[in-house]
Amino acid sequence: MLRPYLPLVAATAAALIVAVLAPAGCSRHGSDKVTIMVGGLEKQIYLPAKLAENLGAFGRAGLTVELLSTPAGVEATNELLAGAVHAVVGFYDHTIDLQARGKGIQCIVQLSRAPGEVVLVSSRHAGDIHTPADFRGRTIGVTGLGSSTNFLIQHLASKHGVKNTEFSVLPVGAGNTFITAMQQGRIDAGITTEPTISRLIKTGEAFVLVDLRTPESTQAALGGPYPAACVYVQAAWLEANRATAQKLAAAFVETLRFIDTHSAAEIADKMPAQYHADDRDLYIRALAEGKAMFTADGKMPPGGPEMVLSVLGGFDNNVKGKTIDLSRTFTSEFVDAVH
Repeated sequence: MLRPYLPLVAATAAALIVAVLAPAGCSRHGSDKVTIMVGGLEKQIYLPAKLAENLGAFGRAGLTVELLSTPAGVEATNELLAGAVHAVVGFYDHTIDLQARGKGIQCIVQLSRAPGEVVLVSSRHAGDIHTPADFRGRTIGVTGLGSSTNFLIQHLASKHGVKNTEFSVLPVGAGNTFITAMQQGRIDAGITTEPTISRLIKTGEAFVLVDLRTPESTQAALGGPYPAACVYVQAAWLEANRATAQKLAAAFVETLRFIDTHSAAEIADKMPAQYHADDRDLYIRALAEGKAMFTADGKMPPGGPEMVLSVLGGFDNNVKGKTIDLSRTFTSEFVDAVH
């Protein structure tokens, strides 16, 4: 596994593991210290993490937070399981997949009601890829193997009668690495997020095949809500660090309220300029169109867990035939306490 942050993890892993296991889990003096791994800080789907930091929401909640970034959510999950970080901002579906593997992971704040992603097709294949049924024999780009993007591609293919053995998936990350893979013809299509989506559409190098950026388009494509980005932690850590979890919930709910009550331009002003990928106007337009993906209160949408379980159960051999207790994959206790 590629880990550009490996020196940091290697230097601090022992201390972090102690922090994860200790009952307090944090500093005895001042604010609680928490390390959060994000599956791509620059992605709009995970915008609440950096926005919370820039708004000062973590500090007001009594937290000192270190945000780390990795290209794919599956890598963030691996770091959480290894005890190298306290929490992850990634997709909710990992909590179900991991329970099927015997791991206790729980979502404490639901950030979005839709994946915020799009299946893009290279313009070279405008004449021969019309639906996911045409994935057969193709190479499809995902952020990482075992990632949520990989889950969704497998589901869409299966839904259209294409077996996972009938096409290839290639981990290409997001942003420039995804764009380069499409430009070089290494992938015929792929699933990615904003602002990568808008950059490729603007240049005419790709077109939208399946749109999962809003709750409405997700309903049309998948048949129901698909809660995606969330804050999840190990169940053992949560049991020992409930006060810290409550502070995390407070910070993220404050941030979600800001997103709900401010324009895309006002939100963009709070984000690092480099996240705009040299086109602030394009970034704002994409955010304005997709802002509805975020929850306003951090709560799990009704029917969401059942829908995600149904999707994973259709192709994930780890989930098939397993009894999944959805009540153990998320909790609304902490966001309810904020409200």
